[in-house]
Amino acid sequence: MELVRLRDDHAQALLAFERENREYFARTVPDRTDAYFAGFDARHRALLAEQEAGVCHFHVVLDERGSLVGRVNLVDVADGTADLGYRIGERSAGRGLATAVVADVCRLAATEYGLHALTAATTLDNPASRRVLEHNGFAPVGDVSLGGRPGLRFRRGLPATG
Repeated sequence: MELVRLRDDHAQALLAFERENREYFARTVPDRTDAYFAGFDARHRALLAEQEAGVCHFHVVLDERGSLVGRVNLVDVADGTADLGYRIGERSAGRGLATAVVADVCRLAATEYGLHALTAATTLDNPASRRVLEHNGFAPVGDVSLGGRPGLRFRRGLPATG
């Protein structure tokens, strides 16, 4: 497994990943709308611009063959914090990959991006995602609604580096 910062040349593989896993993801997270897929190229360019500006850090997860099997993002970077989001494709789920890549991005957040805390959220009907967060030191801090579905918000402090 390799965690790689999002680049322009990831666009087609990322679009294929999102299309292939759309139904799988929609079982536990709010669905990407048809508009997301129709405007994917422009959205991808916008994500790269946000990353260049330093307000977000996007990553893809590549397997040993170099195939895109997931994504891990840090968005809304401000005041030393960011919101964590991640997706692992159905074919790679259930093997500890999400736990491992979230651990990796937490290390990157502290060491490379200089962050001191991360937040995340998951729906109540996604116990696997809650376990990933808890195994990585995130603690529940309150209720949240995600696309009209009840969920929990989590927070994790990161060790100071320097």
